[in-house]
Amino acid sequence: MFSIIIPTWNNLAYLQLVIDSLQRHSTHQHQIIVHVNDGSDGTLDWVRANGIEYTASPANIGICHAVNLAAARAKHDYIVYMNDDMYCCPGWDEALVRRIGQMPSDLFMLSGTMIEPVDTGNSCVVVQDFGRSAEAFRADELVAATPRLVRADWRGATWPPTLVHRDWWNKLGGYSSELSPGMSSDNDFSMKLWAAGCRVFLGVGDSLVYHFQQKSTGKIVKNDGRRQFLNKWGMTQATFDRYFLRRGQPISGPLALSEPEHTVRLKRALLKSRIKRAFS
Repeated sequence: MFSIIIPTWNNLAYLQLVIDSLQRHSTHQHQIIVHVNDGSDGTLDWVRANGIEYTASPANIGICHAVNLAAARAKHDYIVYMNDDMYCCPGWDEALVRRIGQMPSDLFMLSGTMIEPVDTGNSCVVVQDFGRSAEAFRADELVAATPRLVRADWRGATWPPTLVHRDWWNKLGGYSSELSPGMSSDNDFSMKLWAAGCRVFLGVGDSLVYHFQQKSTGKIVKNDGRRQFLNKWGMTQATFDRYFLRRGQPISGPLALSEPEHTVRLKRALLKSRIKRAFS
């Protein structure tokens, strides 16, 4: 059904959890492709021993290159990009399949809804603590609680787990290598979809995944993704999120934005972005 790509960087305990959840809690059979960055913690040996399809690099090559290498092996119509520090709840994939059946074309982005243990003010997630590490994780409690954690669908899908049609992934060239190692690469890919005519960026409220919020970004030299996004697209990420994707807003009526009713606000937002760029 899906080709699921998971980049990982010496994060074996979490990778084992996400693979286990995919095998336990998926309704459909999926292709799983892991990209192993470095793998010196035993990850490379583990994926080989367990017959998991993978690509690999001897050092960390960042998110953009990793997901593109893994996606090149995709066999199914839909590509799902998932982080290695996630755990899929029962029925996560069936909920996405139902939304696919409601789409008017194959040009859309869907996202699962994350459950996170720490409240960061993100209106798109469900906040509930089932453990903040692989060792402290309470999987049985999460599974039992899943039905009551379902929320309404929301606008503004950008971050993993994301689902797009493989044809559009290939047409757009996947993730942009100039944003390596990956800051703002999610937003950039959504903007590439927007530029191609996509207007459906839907967060699916009953496709739930637990997110440990284990960041690998502290170990790398980050690219200045926000400035790169501004220079590339002529607007800030905040402008794109607020006025185009309308991130976090509930779904009411047609998913596609009504261009005329937003024209004035969009023009003001773009002007503000360009002024900011000129003086930054």
